[in-house]
This record gives sequence, structure tokens and C-alpha cells, in this order.
Amino acid sequence: MQPLRGILLKVASVCVFMAMASLIKATASEVPPGEAVFFRSFFAMPVIAVWLLYRHELSTGLRTANPMGHVWRSLVGTTAMGLGFAGLGLLPLPEVTAIGYASPLLVVILAAMFLNEPVRLFRVSTVAIGMAGVLIVLSPRLTVSAAAPDLAQTLGAVVVLAGAVFAALAQVFVRKLVLTEQTATIVFWFSALAALFSLVSLPWGWVYPAPLTLALLILCGILGGIGQVLLTSSYRYADASVIAPFEYTSMILALGVGYLVFGEVPTLVMLGGAAIIMLAGVLIIWREAQLGIERDKQRKALPPGG
Repeated sequence: MQPLRGILLKVASVCVFMAMASLIKATASEVPPGEAVFFRSFFAMPVIAVWLLYRHELSTGLRTANPMGHVWRSLVGTTAMGLGFAGLGLLPLPEVTAIGYASPLLVVILAAMFLNEPVRLFRVSTVAIGMAGVLIVLSPRLTVSAAAPDLAQTLGAVVVLAGAVFAALAQVFVRKLVLTEQTATIVFWFSALAALFSLVSLPWGWVYPAPLTLALLILCGILGGIGQVLLTSSYRYADASVIAPFEYTSMILALGVGYLVFGEVPTLVMLGGAAIIMLAGVLIIWREAQLGIERDKQRKALPPGG
């Protein structure tokens, strides 16, 4: 294992995905979310295909033992992506990022419901703390003032939270897929099927984008593919518990890009709620790492064959 290399790849993937999200936000006023999902998915495929070809895993990526598993995972993941892209057009970038941090917290709940994973008091308490942070971030958006209603941002908050729920559900599907499928297979078929499923939104007003917008959308797809390659590669060099906390560097990037590019000034309420969510996420990651160490010790203590 080379943890430093894994961390650098993870941070690089976060930077690339934030650049992609910024481009989606910049084009959101002209392009509907479903169309953005198509460009994000379709133009990621060549990048992923070249990467798999380089690793001599292209045939592995095309071969699957569980096609319906990929269909369901991709359907849920495409929905999550579409909702997230819609939210980027309605809410400030840091706020969308903070609400998105609810996803790994929700995975704990959904994994217990659908995968029968044990959930003890520590994780239940941590998830409750994290969801309290989510409510703090959402509170200004869900309280509509009669004097100055902002229904668009209220809708945005609901949409982004729904996207986090679907993203968590997609992760549950991935946990089931990894039991039978290679990572290359999961990565390739998600992009292919997401591009296909996004076509369902065609009747809801796709547009022919202006040349600059078209170029930005294509770049979104390329960046999405690069980000996926970097993220997947990072787990080859370090354990998930080492890499996962660096996901929260996205908040620093979101604050910087939001302020410098989109003129978005974060509120103290949003920052406080985001800090609570990130704390809860780090605690869950730390607890998972501790449980992993305990399981390793138990396995080593077992006699041969037993």
C-alpha cells in the first residue's frame, strides 16, 4: 500500500469533480438536468474505456454476471445525478455540497434496512448528529418567509436532499454488486446505462446548446470520467478509511469557487451545519476503521482452518 499516493489521487478526484460540478452549475440556466446527465455520462465513457484498455481490463469491464444489478444501480444513480444537477441550478454550490454529505450517513441506515448490516449505538448516535447538521443547513430553505418567499431555493433544498437519498441507495446497490462484479465492470456499465437512462428526459425540453455551452458540457463528461478514474485508482493504494475523510476537502473548494466564480457568500448557519455533518462523517469513518482493525485481530487469533 502507498497511502500518500492514494490520498493524492483522492484529493485530485475531488478537485476534478468540483470543477465538473462548477461547469454544470454554469450551464444550468441553459440546459435541463437530464441533458446535463447525458453529456456527463456519455463523454465519460471514452475516458473510462481508454483507462480500462491501458489496464488490460476492457474485456473485464464489458463482462458482467449480474446485468440486472447494474440496471437497478444505474437507474438509482442516474436519478441521484439528475436531482443533484437540478439542485446546482437552484442553490449555492457550498450548500449543495454540504447537503450532499448526508449521503454516507444515509448509507448506514439503508445498509441496515436492506443488507442487514448491524448498526450499534455509536453509529446510530453519529448518524443522528449528522442529520441534525443537515436540518440546520436546510432550515433557512424550508422556512419560507411570507414577505420574501423563495420557493425556488426551497425546491432546491428538497431536490438536493432527495438526490442524497438516491445516492445513498446507489451505494447500497454497489455494495451488493462488488460481491460478484469487478470494479471495472461497475464503473463502465454505470456510465453507459446512465447515458441511456438520461434519454428518458428528452420530452422535458432538451435544447441545442450554444457552441460554448456545448463545449462546457462535453468537458463535464471528460472531467467526470477523469474523476472516476482517479477515485477508483486511489483505492488501489490506500484503505478506504484513510482516503474517505479527504472527501471533505470539497467543502473548501466549494466555498472558494462559490465565492470567486458565482459570488456566493456562505451563511454562518450553513457553515455550522456543514461542520456538524462533516464531524459525524469523520466519526463514522473512524469507527469503521476501528471495527476493521478488530476484525483483523480476530481473524489472526483464529487457529488455522478455524
